[in-house]
Formats: sequence, structure tokens, C-alpha cells
Amino acid sequence: MDAQRNSSSPGLGRQDCLLPLKLPIPARIPLLYVILGVLLTISVLPMYFYSAQIETMNRERLKTNEMLLQNTVTRSLADDISQHREALHMMLANLSSSIQVMMLANPSGTDSDSEKSAQKLLTPELRAMLENFVSSSNDIAYATLLNADARGVSAGRIEPDAFLQRELERAYQAAREGRGYSGQTLMVGSGKSARTVMLVSSPIMYGGRFLGMIGSVVDMDYLIRRLQQVSATGLMPYVVDSQGRLVAAATPQYATGQDMSHFEIVRSFVGEGSKAQLAATREFTVSDGKTTTEMLGTYSPVTSLDWAVVVQKPREDAYRGIYEMQRTGRLLAWLAVFVSVGLSIFSARRITSPLQVLAQSSRAIARGDFSQRVHLKTRTEIGELASTFNTMSDDLEQFVEDLKRAAEENKNLFMGSIQMLAGAVDEKDPYTRGHSDRVTKYSLMIAKEMGLDEGFLEILRISAQLHDVGKIGIEDRILKKPGALTPEEFEIMKTHTTKGANILRPVPQLREMLPGIELHHEALNGRGYPYGLKGDEIPLLARVIAVADTFDALTTNRPYQQAHDPIEALRIIDNLSGKRLDPRAVTALMAVFYRGEIRIQKPVKQMIPPEAAASTPAPTPVPTVDPVTIESTRT
Repeated sequence: MDAQRNSSSPGLGRQDCLLPLKLPIPARIPLLYVILGVLLTISVLPMYFYSAQIETMNRERLKTNEMLLQNTVTRSLADDISQHREALHMMLANLSSSIQVMMLANPSGTDSDSEKSAQKLLTPELRAMLENFVSSSNDIAYATLLNADARGVSAGRIEPDAFLQRELERAYQAAREGRGYSGQTLMVGSGKSARTVMLVSSPIMYGGRFLGMIGSVVDMDYLIRRLQQVSATGLMPYVVDSQGRLVAAATPQYATGQDMSHFEIVRSFVGEGSKAQLAATREFTVSDGKTTTEMLGTYSPVTSLDWAVVVQKPREDAYRGIYEMQRTGRLLAWLAVFVSVGLSIFSARRITSPLQVLAQSSRAIARGDFSQRVHLKTRTEIGELASTFNTMSDDLEQFVEDLKRAAEENKNLFMGSIQMLAGAVDEKDPYTRGHSDRVTKYSLMIAKEMGLDEGFLEILRISAQLHDVGKIGIEDRILKKPGALTPEEFEIMKTHTTKGANILRPVPQLREMLPGIELHHEALNGRGYPYGLKGDEIPLLARVIAVADTFDALTTNRPYQQAHDPIEALRIIDNLSGKRLDPRAVTALMAVFYRGEIRIQKPVKQMIPPEAAASTPAPTPVPTVDPVTIESTRT
């Protein structure tokens, strides 16, 4: 029943007009965003799609160009290696032909002649020819001429080590079988004199008989120089054999013979084997355990040697032109977007600012502020709308002022009528004159002390003022009786609560005040009337009025009792706290009184008239209700 604390204030008539207009504000999208979105759509989106298309096309072209560059570099290096090999084989073939010419002096086919021919391979003339062969090319570091007995002569800038000797043995065995030999690349020497070399040999045959072998050690410095030239362009070039072992590289980062198959591009070549006839480009990743680098690589096979020339490059560097183009394109695109956004915002604000001013003014009016006016310097339709809006605001402001004035007058009239009605009730009972005003004052003090809201206080004010209005329906002989009431009269007196509620119930604006009027004589212990409600069944409105009503009854003179001293009255009320009266309301009353906010003039003592005593029939017992209850029923 604490619904009595509703913040509205029924019974104020047209006072509702004083409240601000609560117009719903629908969910909306600001017009600025709509216009801005349209402008951006027609300006930015076409440019975005155009730039994206151009960027994609250029990116593919740049990517293709980078792949073509790598393909060209590897193909060029592979061709250089093939040409060097062909030139070397031609030199070996010429040397072999020169040796065979010398054999023409003894064309005999006997075994003894064959042995003599083999011995001729070791003549000083052939030694001079071999030295001339070595000095004729910077790429030949060493050459040897062996006869059928594996004896021979040699010339060159290096001395064969154990590894090179092993290669010579393999080459000699291949020559005895009538085959040429191309060995593995080897590192000879150490420090600054170290160099990468490879053995190439050719058998010397005469008349179908094996006479010996010509072996030349090719210095791979020419290849390393070419790889270094390529490396200066930002590529990482190297050459591998069919097993993926390193033949030569531009830097000493990798050693000759090192397994390079950890690179995916090398594994791809090794996997192709003898099928690898054309250049291939791959995108792959390289990981060193901590970081992963995306690479772009190309290999071109050197089919005559089962080698491959490989170049690779981090994709970030390979596609740097692409990324720079993308960054530049996006920078220009964002610049264009910002310019478009700036122009769009400027244009949109020129359109929407006047509308925003009108919307703000409209919201101010919706909040009840009718003093807002719109000041726009524009000759468009929006300016005309602003002028019309100001005229409407003037009319609304005047209309609202008239409504406020009428509502205030209506409120004053309403409250005056209530006070007149309460005064008429008090005047009917000469012993309770001013009672309704005092109960109203005490009730409001108690409610404020309890911290109740303003809406509740407004309801309480009217309910307390009219709490005894039902006494209009009580006969004067009972109402004005100077002595105690008989049980039958007391029962009639108790009906003033329901009579009052029934009198006011047809008035919808007073519906929330009815509990205070009808139930202010209910008691927490259930011994009150008219319904015998208990505890929280009694509305807070009625409980507050009950405390105020009891306090006034105890502190005013009655024809059958003297007024109690306020302190004594509070003691009596405190004894009734929790039994008949609400403890919170009792505590609030005491707090207000002891702060000095309630001041009661000490009433003049009066004598109970003899007729009051005589009017009480001797045989009729007084009802078994405590004196406070009896007195309360007469207020």
C-alpha cells in the first residue's frame, strides 16, 4: 500500500499543464550523417574502386617484372656457365688434336709402337704445349697430361692437395673408360689464397687406343665475380649441383659443398632432377628458428652440368616497388578522402546547421522552455521555417503562461475548497475547532522527518486535511455530546471513517487520499477500526495521520478531559508505539518535537461541565478500550 507515495498530485485540476511537455524523441539518424554519407559515397567510393583497380593491375605488373628480372639474371648466369664449359672443352679438344698430330710420326698399330706413342706424351714439346695451354686462360689454374702408365707432366698456379688428387684419380679412371669427367667443386688453399676450383678432363685416344688423359683445373673465380655483380643488385645468387650442394656463392656466408636444400627453391630443383629444363620461380619462406622471412626465388638449370643457378630475395625487397606504390597510392587516396570528407562536412553543415538549430529549439520547447528563438541568416526555405517557428514559439509561450496562471488559480481554489470543507467539519464539532489544520501540520512534519518524497507529501496534505470529513454524516447529538459515549453511540461514531471515504470516493482526483481518511483509526495490533487491519496491511499514509491525530487529541482540551502536557502526551504515544502506532512515525514526531519545531500553547484548564458528567448513564459500562482510543474517536 505504499503506492500512496506516488509522485503525481491528483486533485490539482489543470495543474498538469504546468508540467513540461514530454514529447517522445524518436530514434533518428542525424541528417548531417545522411548528407555526409551521400557526398562521401559519390566522391570517395568511385575513386577508391578506381585506385584499387589501378593498384591491383600495377601490382601484378610489378610482380611479373620482378619475376622476369630474376628469370633473366639466372638464365644469363646459366648461359655464361655453359659458354665457359663449351670454351674449355673446345680448348681441351684442340689440345688433344695437337697431341694426336704429334702421333702421326709413328702411325704403327703394334703394341710396341703404342708404348712408344705413350712415351711421346712426356716430351718437352708437349710440356711446353701444356704450359702454353695453362697460360692462355686466366680461368685455368692447373693442367696435367698423363700417359697410359699414369705418368705425365703438369703446369699451373696451384699445387693439387689430397682432395684434388682424389679427383684426378677419378678422372683418370673415367679416361681409361673413354669418358670425359667433370668433377665436384673443391676449395683449395686457405685464407686469401683460397679459391674454388673444378676438375674437367678428357681422354686422349689414338686409333681407338687409350694413350692418356688431359686434365684441367678450372678456377671458378670468373663465376664468383659474376655472382658478386648480381649480388650488388640486391639479389642473393648462388649455384648448386644436382644434389643441392653449393657450387659457388657471391659471399663466404655459405661454404662450397654445403647442403642448400633447406631452401625450398633448391629442393624444387633437386626434386625435378633431370626433368629441370626450364627456369622456375617460387615464393617460399626461410626460418632461422627466431624469425621467418618470406622469399621470392628463381632457378635456371645448367643442363650440361646438372647444375642450377639460383637467385632469391626477401619478398619485402623484391616487391618494394609494389609496396611503395601501394603506400603512395593509399596515401594519395587517404588525402583525397580527407579532402572529400572536409568538403563534405563543410557542405553538409551548411545544410544541416540551420536544421540542427531548429531541432534544438524544438527540444527546448518539448522540455517546457518556450523562451527559445531561432536566429538564422539565410534566405532559403529554412529561414522561412525559422521565422514561422519563432511566431509559433511566441504563441505557445503566451498560451502556456495563461495555462500556468489558470492552473495556479485552480490549485488555490481546490486547496481553498478543501480547507473550507475541513473547517466546516471542525465548526460542526465545537470541541475540535482547528483540529484538521493541526493534524495536517503535524503529519507533514512527521513525513518530512521520515524522508518521504514530495509526491507523498502532497497526497498527505489533502488526506490529513480531510481525514474527519465523514463527521458530516454523524448526528449532532452524538458529535456534540459533552460526555462519554455509550457503546451504541461509539459504534455510530466509528462510522465517520467509512462515511468520509464514501463521500469522497466519487471524486477520481481524491482516490489516492482515501486510505488516510478511511484507515487512520486502524491499529498495528489489529484492534483498530473499521476493518481491524494489522501491521503492514495499514497504508503508510494512514499510519502517519494516526500518530498526528493522536498527538493533537492528547494535547487539546475536551469536554471530558483536560489536555495532557506535550511531554506526557509523547510518553503515552511512545507506550503505544509498535502496538497501535507506527514506530517510525512515532520516532519522527519525537525528533521534530524535541528540536523545537512543534510549539503548543499550554491550554487553559477547564472544568468538565456537570451536564457532561450527568449525561453519562451510570449503569452503562465504558467500552474496554484505552483512553487514547476513546479520545481519538471523538476527533
